[in-house]
Amino acid sequence: MTARDDASAPSAAPPDGTGEPLVVLSDVQKYFGELHVLQDINLSVAHGEVVVVIGPSGSGKSTLCRAINRLEPIDSGVITLDGQPLPAEGKALARLRADVGMVFQAFNLFAHKTVLQNVMLGPMKAKNVKKSEAEADAMRLLERVGVANQAQKLPAQLSGGQQQRVAIARALAMKPKVMLFDEPTSALDPEMINEVLDVMTDLAKEGMTMVVVTHEMGFARKAAHRVVFMDDGRIVEEAEPEEFFSRPKSDRAKDFLSKILTH
Repeated sequence: MTARDDASAPSAAPPDGTGEPLVVLSDVQKYFGELHVLQDINLSVAHGEVVVVIGPSGSGKSTLCRAINRLEPIDSGVITLDGQPLPAEGKALARLRADVGMVFQAFNLFAHKTVLQNVMLGPMKAKNVKKSEAEADAMRLLERVGVANQAQKLPAQLSGGQQQRVAIARALAMKPKVMLFDEPTSALDPEMINEVLDVMTDLAKEGMTMVVVTHEMGFARKAAHRVVFMDDGRIVEEAEPEEFFSRPKSDRAKDFLSKILTH
């Protein structure tokens, strides 16, 4: 695990705090059999806020992230997006997922379609966007993430870092209200990690609302407005990056940081 720490990097300016939160989790509980993987989760994410969720493996981070677009249904509690509770199923759930971009550890690109087709497909199928418009928007997004010159290739012809950047472009093509990242760099070779984190940092600077599960502490320091630390299914601590990394309050967070940060 790498810290990629840059103590001098300033965290992003916080959003202005006006209006209702975009994402709210209230008293959320989730079980896998006997295992209580999300315990009493209360969390809100403001419009334009970047929340980075960190913690040891098995702490519930990915489950929390996946619950926000109902890839993991919860057992009790309420999750709202833009003031509306998550729908249980059907067309309403499909519409919700169109508003919530998701980037996974695995790239999940369609292997038999070109990079350009991968990015065009969602808007055309889910939002009935015309092919010419979808193609123009897809090329703009591929340019934005630095892989426009790969547009006609198949995913297998790209590096892991390039494929993950295509996956980010594909999620952005749906014009989501919030982007969820579930350990987006964990499957990448070390030299490819920064090219993906750079794209994510740019998104944060542009005001995209983001919930990011990651082990990349340098990214958390640089791009997050708030760090949420989880352990054993609970939110143990949350704070602005500078405070969390410099003055963690809980013994569990102090122990975690002492093991992963290089000095």
